[in-house]
Order: sequence, then C-alpha cells, then structure tokens
Amino acid sequence: MHHGKSLLLIAALFTGQVSAHGLWTEQRRGNIEVVYGHGAEDNAFKAQKISGAWAYDAGGKMIPVSVERLADHARLKPLKAPAVMAVALNNGMWSQTADKKWVNEGRSKVPGATEATQTFKYSLAIYQPGAKLPKLDQIKLLILPEVDPLTVGPGNSLPVRVLLDGKPAAGVKLVGDYRSAPNTLSTETDKDGRARVLVRNEGLNVIAAQVEVPVKGSADVDSRGLFTSLTFLGEPHHE
Repeated sequence: MHHGKSLLLIAALFTGQVSAHGLWTEQRRGNIEVVYGHGAEDNAFKAQKISGAWAYDAGGKMIPVSVERLADHARLKPLKAPAVMAVALNNGMWSQTADKKWVNEGRSKVPGATEATQTFKYSLAIYQPGAKLPKLDQIKLLILPEVDPLTVGPGNSLPVRVLLDGKPAAGVKLVGDYRSAPNTLSTETDKDGRARVLVRNEGLNVIAAQVEVPVKGSADVDSRGLFTSLTFLGEPHHE
C-alpha cells in the first residue's frame, strides 16, 4: 500500500506545482483564443508551446488552421468556421530541486533533482450539433463524448469515454466545471473508461481530467503529466 500512496503523493506534488494549469479554448471578440489557466485564472503563456492545432468540418474533414502566436497567448485561425477543434500544448520538462523549486528542464540538466516530469495539455471543442468526430490520435489524453454534447442540455448527464494513448483509461477523475469549480470532482471512469458527467452551464462547459503516467528508462523524466478538456455550449447561442 505504501508504494501506491507514494505514487499518489508524487502525482499530487506535480498536480499542485506543474500541472495545476489547464488548457481550453474560448470564443472572444470573434476569435478562437487558447486559454491556459486554472478555474477563473487566465494566465499568460509562451505561444510557441502550442505544438499543434486541428480543425474539422461537420463531416470530420480537416480544415487548414494556423496558430497566431501573440506575446502572451495564442489564437487559432481556421480557414472557415469549424465544427470541431483540437489543440495541444507541450509544456516541456520540469524538474524539482532539493529546495522544492521547479525548473523548466529535464533531470539531466538539474543536478540533484528529486522529481522530473514532462507535461502536455490538450483540448477538444465541439461547436456544431451533429458534428462527426474524426480520429484524434494526436490527443494523447482525450475526453470523448459518446452522444452529441450540444443536444444534452444543462442539468442532464453526458456519457463520455476517456482514452489514454488511444486506449480506455479506468479510474480517471473528471472535473465537470473546470472553469468555475476546478477542484470539484464530478465522477471517475469505470473499468472501460466510461463515466457520466453532469452538464452544468447554459454557456461554456469545460469538462477536464488529468493523469500522471510513469515513464521508464528516461534520463530526464519520471513521468508524463497529461491534462485534457472537452468544451461545448450547454445551450444554442441566440443573438
């Protein structure tokens, strides 16, 4: 039992220090903005850390998308209005020094490092009802809705499946409203990676999960820290 607890403690340390920030997208002033934050916090980040962005039409066909890298954040610019959008951020390697400071380098460059992780953040946004979801292998931790989330409505449960490296992930805790209550867990996935999450908001819903995956045989990191979110509007937007 002690071994399991120590792993949980490591995960808690990473979660508290390095993985505390999530990733999602929001429509602002007619743009799709990438938000890096924790709950209501919206933090500046290095736009070059965005490692990929993918947009799709309602039939699941890819739409070209460029990333506008601004001084303190990034903006996604698809060629036309997408039905589905995904984005990834590679936050790099982080090592904790003996005096509990986190340094944005791998263990091999931080003498005496006690822990080391590499963190990745992902987000999937669904904008149009009836959108066909493509294969999203580039999203290593994915919250996949099992019905169209835009048809569920606030106060009802959305069935989801969580995939880690393309395989169902059991025991993953889900936060139902990351934007407003980032520390409140809603549910966790069963042995098949499935769960039901209450849709809380008429406006933007941000459902989130994060996991810590041990890495063997690396000189630089002990684990991968993965965060992911699924975003959608609870009710259609009326002008």
